[in-house]
Amino acid sequence: MSRIRQHVRESRRLATAGVAVSGATLLAATLSPAAHATAGPTRATAVRHAASALLAHASSLGLDSAQATSVRDVIVDKDGSQHVRYDRTYHRLPVLGGDFVVHLNPDGGYRGADRAARAPIALPSTTPGVAAPKAADLAANALRAANPGQRLRQVKAKPQLIVDALHGTPRLAWRTNAVGLDPLGNPVARTVLTDARTGARIDAWDSIETATGDGRSLYSGTVPLETTQSGSSYQLKDPTRGNTYTGDAANKTDLCIFGICISRAPSTVFTDTDNHWGTGATADRSSAAVDAQYGTDETWDYYKNVHGRNGIAGDGKGSYNRVHYGSNYNNAFWDDSCFCMTYGDGDGTTFGPLVALDVAGHEMSHGVTSKTAGLTYSGESGGLNEATSDILGTMVEWYANNPSDPGDYLIGEQIVRSGFGGTALRYMDKPSRDGSSADYWSGSVGNLDVHYSSGVANHFAYLLAEGSGAKTINGVSYNSPTYNGSTVTGIGHDKVGKIWYRALTVYMTSSTNYAGARTATLNAAKDLYGAGSAEYNAVAAAWSAVNVN
Repeated sequence: MSRIRQHVRESRRLATAGVAVSGATLLAATLSPAAHATAGPTRATAVRHAASALLAHASSLGLDSAQATSVRDVIVDKDGSQHVRYDRTYHRLPVLGGDFVVHLNPDGGYRGADRAARAPIALPSTTPGVAAPKAADLAANALRAANPGQRLRQVKAKPQLIVDALHGTPRLAWRTNAVGLDPLGNPVARTVLTDARTGARIDAWDSIETATGDGRSLYSGTVPLETTQSGSSYQLKDPTRGNTYTGDAANKTDLCIFGICISRAPSTVFTDTDNHWGTGATADRSSAAVDAQYGTDETWDYYKNVHGRNGIAGDGKGSYNRVHYGSNYNNAFWDDSCFCMTYGDGDGTTFGPLVALDVAGHEMSHGVTSKTAGLTYSGESGGLNEATSDILGTMVEWYANNPSDPGDYLIGEQIVRSGFGGTALRYMDKPSRDGSSADYWSGSVGNLDVHYSSGVANHFAYLLAEGSGAKTINGVSYNSPTYNGSTVTGIGHDKVGKIWYRALTVYMTSSTNYAGARTATLNAAKDLYGAGSAEYNAVAAAWSAVNVN
């Protein structure tokens, strides 16, 4: 308990100074625009209140003298309510599933908390029985097994000793990030969780989160761009949005993923002499760059103007994009280690360049998830991670209101080609239209690939926005069924985005499953619109319609 008191005192001091708390940088508060204009608790005040709550409620939060906490995120509501998100360590080891959110009243009084896992953490030893090189070998073999028929090159693995509290009774584990190159030189990566006593596999998941003046883009027509003049030319760098920029990867790859650097692709910023970028054709390499930069701009503006979030991490700092990555690379991904977006050109048969607006919104939303709830990328929480990016990426598309790419509930419809065998990557009104995704929850949903288990939440979001049954929206036909035969009335996509974002940033944790997502979104709807409101009741009805009760 003395260590907790010491941490509380230190948290208060550091929060007042506005610097790091226990090694974790205190992120800027995610305030609504109205909250910026009214007097109320500050970020530092919220952290001080939360520090007091940690001391007073250490037992209920599962804290003891062996543990330490660090602030990951802070949200202050318009009415002054405060929500402080923490990570925890046990004897200095990161705890997977140790994250929790402390909720405080406007006066700083403790209201409650949401915890990713509730089992008490008490290990007989933090000395592993399986050596780090053995854990690395197991993960490297798992990466190869996950890519059958491919002769992977330059496979490397980096183990980290942690405490796993997500998978039952807390235990010592190795979290190992394995990376390599496929035969075309494109990156593959997998995270493997191994019991540090026995070497048994606990879990594993893919580590690359996939989706799959003015500029003439490939998909969004001619769009405005904020650029930076440099001498007699211009750089595709936006000083109004945290200096976000777009660079050319020169069809090379890198593997600076999770701190393991095997090779590095360039990100040479695009330049132009007249500040008119691209031709709208793939032959001009800057056309894809226009799409990427535009997608970054619209995603930044959506989060700032709708949710009051200043940048992906909430700290006002811009990310960057790399286009023309790899060889015929059918993928796009967000990478936390570089805080950047990377886009492949596609193979031309299955996919075109993967720089469509909803893909950009999807991938950068992975960054928002990482900086907030940190949903684990496996099981039901992994499906919710992917669904979060589909849902909020779709909201970016609706927000942009671009006549060349109007809002819809199709994912990646602009990038698919005739060889793909469908008109979109995923369909939110009826996810099973892709042949693999789940329309409704069942006990086996968590065993699906996260891009398919996401269907349950995508279907929920569509039903909540537009309702059930057949309809045509912006020229696209939809026909959304319900598990229980009910008729669901939608509340509009704007409200869905606000409810989901608040649930993600205030109530969800790394272990949130579908039942937890129902609770989180109901809490969010209650906060935003009131208990018993039409919006609150619609959230409940939409979850029941996808069999989450």
